[in-house]
Amino acid sequence: MNAGNALAAEFRKVFTTRMWWLLAIILVAYVAIMAGGLGAFLGWATANPDAAAAASGGGGGGAVVPPGTALAPLIYSFASSIGYVFPVLLGALAVTSEYRHKTLTPTFLAAPYRQVVLWSKFVSQLVVGAGLGVLAFAASVGAGAAALAAFGLDTGLDSSDTWALIGRGVLALALWGAIGVGLGVLVVNQVAAIVIVIVFAQFIEPILRLVASLSDVTAKIGQFLPGAASDALVGASFYTMATPTGAAVQSLEWWQGGLVLLGIAVVATVIGGATTWRRDVS
Repeated sequence: MNAGNALAAEFRKVFTTRMWWLLAIILVAYVAIMAGGLGAFLGWATANPDAAAAASGGGGGGAVVPPGTALAPLIYSFASSIGYVFPVLLGALAVTSEYRHKTLTPTFLAAPYRQVVLWSKFVSQLVVGAGLGVLAFAASVGAGAAALAAFGLDTGLDSSDTWALIGRGVLALALWGAIGVGLGVLVVNQVAAIVIVIVFAQFIEPILRLVASLSDVTAKIGQFLPGAASDALVGASFYTMATPTGAAVQSLEWWQGGLVLLGIAVVATVIGGATTWRRDVS
């Protein structure tokens, strides 16, 4: 089996199961609710700053939204800042499900060059991740823009910067899909891989980013965390606004963030390909 056939086989494995569209539905619903809800809240807070400040415990003395904040990029970037978990999971499942369901044996019989199979998974999940990115940003832009427009606020849809952000966001989710493959080949146990993704995304990295922001020295290190690199690539993140006032926030250039994500994906896949992927399949 040549590389083209191996790649086609990987796409068939993805799209002949229910997992991809179940994750896609959950992703779209989750992102739409979060972006739409945040857009409605921030739209109301911007239109009614005194009432919003009072409701948040500020006694009417301060704005909930910092002056000069561009709301549209923050809201639209929810697609990547919370949606990246889904392509990572799907990428990891593309590998771990083969171990769980014992389908690696016939896969390697059909394509005896294991590295061809592995890199076919890598490329296919890049494409699938990009597809999930398109769906996620369609949800965040659709729901977020509707909420902003309802309060007469600028949606930014007539700006090339907004569409550049969306394009970079789709690229970010594509790279997250490849990172999922790297994780899956390193941690072949499916349950363990899922737990690692959820725990790291929802608990470990947010804590690390918060701790890193406490000083300039650690902030320079924290910018290389995968979530921080992803936010840098996209160019906006709600995390920035949620960071406590006075905290040190360091950010890479967008292309540097992309290189960090790509590097993580490639290094994890290479290490896994040189270790677990070469072992005998039982």
